[in-house]
Amino acid sequence: MAEIIQAPVIGSKNVTGTNYSGSAAKVYFTRKIDAEHLIKLYKMINENIFGKVAIKLHTGEKNGPNILPRDMVKAFQAQIPNSNIVECNTLYHGDRFTTEGHREAIKVNGWNFCDVDIMDEDEKTVNFPVRNGFHLKEVAMGAHLANYDSLIVLTHFKGHAMGGFGGSMKNIGIGNASGHLGKAQVHGVDPNNVPANYLEWPMKEYFMELMCDSANATCNHFGKHIVFLNVMRRISVDCDCAGVTAAEPTMADIGIAVSTDILAVDQFCADMIYAAHDSHDMKERIETRAGLRQLSAMAEAKLGNPQYEVIEID
Repeated sequence: MAEIIQAPVIGSKNVTGTNYSGSAAKVYFTRKIDAEHLIKLYKMINENIFGKVAIKLHTGEKNGPNILPRDMVKAFQAQIPNSNIVECNTLYHGDRFTTEGHREAIKVNGWNFCDVDIMDEDEKTVNFPVRNGFHLKEVAMGAHLANYDSLIVLTHFKGHAMGGFGGSMKNIGIGNASGHLGKAQVHGVDPNNVPANYLEWPMKEYFMELMCDSANATCNHFGKHIVFLNVMRRISVDCDCAGVTAAEPTMADIGIAVSTDILAVDQFCADMIYAAHDSHDMKERIETRAGLRQLSAMAEAKLGNPQYEVIEID
């Protein structure tokens, strides 16, 4: 195994603007983005992953140019016994609004190398409670989520039209919620009267807090049996839900970061964005959407540790 060295504590940049002291979570990081290093980092945090394993992946709209490389994900999934990809349908009317359309998008994007469980198929849901949430007491998740013992959150870290950025918290906060009822709850809209234009949905701090409530419900359900892997590659200001209309990335790839701590890994990735010399567009996207509220909300909800130490792997 390559020598493990400790990198500087980038979290001291503290983009949340709040001072912290005490313990630090571990974030493992590599600048190399390939299956070998993804698997190597995963094996450093996987001691509590067991049983039937869900891999939460944003499968993206058809032919999206920035989605994670299929071969990398395929090689990774092959290393996880009794695992499959999980997803839920969308609230907006796109390729993945219905289960039938979603399965076609999965096929087009090449994710059919393993079973893909559309967890809210037939619009079935299960309510997960939110502990001490900002706004929600429970969230309707895709019903099949309750069938899994462990959850691997495999995230393409990038921008997002509403969230500013999409990391691990966004991946489960929105992604595990059922396509219609749950996602309406997380977006703060009436499930029976969803505005067709997402720009009419609640935004900024309120939305970040709703998303945090939903992530809270998933994290509490899985306890120690959940891990987070953020791949900072093709970092467009747009989410993979933008499909072929996603903006071309204007900053360089950064690497892969993994942790058992959801806040630490998203905090680290945000810090890396802020430290990059070519991240003007991403920083503008984050700040115009109040995206940093994702991080401070998770800290207030005690969903994770905003302080971390980085262990960089060659």
